[in-house]
Amino acid sequence: MTDAIFANVHRLNIEADTDPNTLRISVDTKATINLGEYSRRGKSRGIEAVKALDHDMASKEKLIPGGILEPVSGQSFLFFGESHKTSDYMADGLESWWEQRKPAFANIRTLVINSDNGPECSGHRTQFLQRLIEFADKTGLIIRLVYYPPYHSKYNPIERLWAGLEKSWNGYLLDSQETVLKRAGNFVWKGKRAIVTMMAGTYEKGVKLAVDQICELEARLERSTALKWWDITISPKQVF
Repeated sequence: MTDAIFANVHRLNIEADTDPNTLRISVDTKATINLGEYSRRGKSRGIEAVKALDHDMASKEKLIPGGILEPVSGQSFLFFGESHKTSDYMADGLESWWEQRKPAFANIRTLVINSDNGPECSGHRTQFLQRLIEFADKTGLIIRLVYYPPYHSKYNPIERLWAGLEKSWNGYLLDSQETVLKRAGNFVWKGKRAIVTMMAGTYEKGVKLAVDQICELEARLERSTALKWWDITISPKQVF
C-alpha cells in the first residue's frame, strides 16, 4: 500500500506542476512553541553567549505554528495561533493564505494540497473535509487532497521548510509573540521571504459532524477507488 500511495503522490505532483491552471501547495503544522528565555540548542553570532534556561519551567504562553509552502516557487506562508491544532485552525490558515495570494493566481482552477494525513487534516476528519468543501464553493477551485503514506511525513515538502526555519531561529530567545513573528518574517526560503500572520480566536478540539451530516459530506467527495483515504477530489458547486 505504501508504494502505491507514493506512486500516486509522485504522479499527481508532476501533473500539477506541469499544468498552468493547477497550483500545488504543501501544508502542515509544527510543534508548539513555548514562549520564554529557553535554550533551543542553536547558535548565533555575538560578542557574548546568549543566556538561556535549560528547561521550560511549565511555560504558560505558547504559539501554534502552521504553514503553507508553494513548492515550485518557494513562497511560504506561516500562520500562528494561541490555542490548539484543529481542523478549523488549518482551514482558516488556508483561507488566509488564499486571500493574500489569490491576486497572483488568476489562472488557477485546481488546487492540489500535499499533506501527511495528520489528525487535524486527514482523509477521515469530517470537520476538515467539510471546511474544504466550503472553501471550494467559496473560491470556485477544484480541491485535490493528495496525502503521503502513514509514518512518512518527512517526504512532505513543507518539512524541509520547517527544518530551515528551526535552523534560522534556534540561536535566538523566542521569548514573546513579537519575537516569533519577527524571526519568522525574516526567514527566507529559496530566495522568498516568508509571509507571516497571526490567527485570532480560540480553536476548540473535538469539533465534528453529526452522523446525518456525514452522508451529505461524502456525497460531495470523489474518493479514489484504490486509495480512498489518500486521494480525494472536491469540486465546487459552481466553477467561476
